[in-house]
Amino acid sequence: MRLLRSNLAKDEVISRIRDLVEALYIEIPSGVGSKGKIRLGHEDERRLLLKGAHWAVEQGFGDASDIERTESGGCIDGADPSLISNKAYERGRAQQGTLGSGNHFLEIQYVDEIYDEKAARAFGLFLGQMTVMIHTGSRGFGHQVCTDFLVVMEEAIRRYNISLPDRELACAPYSSPEAKDYLGAMRAAANYAWANRQCIMHWAREAFFKILNISPNALGMSLIYDVAHNIAKTEEHTVDDKKMKLIVHRKGATRAFPPGHPELPAAYRAIGQPVLIPGDMGRASYVLVGTEKAMAESFGSTCHGAGRVMSRHQAIRQAKGRSIRRELEDRGILVRSAGRETLAEEMSEAYKDISNVVDVVHRAGISRKVARLRPMGVIKG
Repeated sequence: MRLLRSNLAKDEVISRIRDLVEALYIEIPSGVGSKGKIRLGHEDERRLLLKGAHWAVEQGFGDASDIERTESGGCIDGADPSLISNKAYERGRAQQGTLGSGNHFLEIQYVDEIYDEKAARAFGLFLGQMTVMIHTGSRGFGHQVCTDFLVVMEEAIRRYNISLPDRELACAPYSSPEAKDYLGAMRAAANYAWANRQCIMHWAREAFFKILNISPNALGMSLIYDVAHNIAKTEEHTVDDKKMKLIVHRKGATRAFPPGHPELPAAYRAIGQPVLIPGDMGRASYVLVGTEKAMAESFGSTCHGAGRVMSRHQAIRQAKGRSIRRELEDRGILVRSAGRETLAEEMSEAYKDISNVVDVVHRAGISRKVARLRPMGVIKG
């Protein structure tokens, strides 16, 4: 997840929203198997896997200030490109700088409610402001890394006589060669994802400059924060009054670190980590802030999104005979997608209401509401 702020208010862009959506759709390839504008040679891809968002900045996609507000500085140490299969390399070579499909998106939003003025000011948010949210990851590259290592883990389960309660689970002992290899490959995929979002953010900025005929200073489009929600990281947590190093797996969860945490950017250390929780394309998304209670009760984590209430096939059946695009446009939300089925799969009714979900984590104290963002224009894969 990546959230960008701007100096502009909703009223300053709403008349150009259709042009902006079209420009973003053209600039940022989306959809299943989409191919980007970047063509990576083997050595380029290897450097990207080691450097993450730093590689993108070195290529001219953004600047160093973006890195400062990215989780892990946009690059996690310990990536090992030698562990990546040829098939993963092939899938990743043409997909850098692409949005992908499914629930991945780029949204033009506006701030329609602020709950915590102090935190909002720290994040550079104000009422009525235009923001941009990007949700995408490591594309086919990361998917292939996962597929490759599921085979490795299944063999490890047998080798180490591990009993698991569910066939959907897979693992290996932390000190085993299988686990070390997986972590090296997973970190490479995380770096691919950080570079991917960095490139997409750069092209999004370029589209706004072009359509609005505006200078970078007037637009003021800068990164609030970028955070992963499908990653395993080594962290220190207190368990039974003892500080321990743990591997924290966040899948469909996101970090929610509190004020004072050493991993936070200096700009946010006094206030806590920005927490980005997207909703469906017809409702809202939220910015929250991390808390001490999250560190005590949920290993510094909160929810990532609303969660589905319908499978993709159910949603497609439910949407038969409807025009989801027209329904959204009637509500003032312009949508551009690579396929009709994507809009059916991702319609609002397929998800829980994000406002209810966010209220739960807010009341539980594992993250605290800062602002609500409403969609104006949506790019879907």
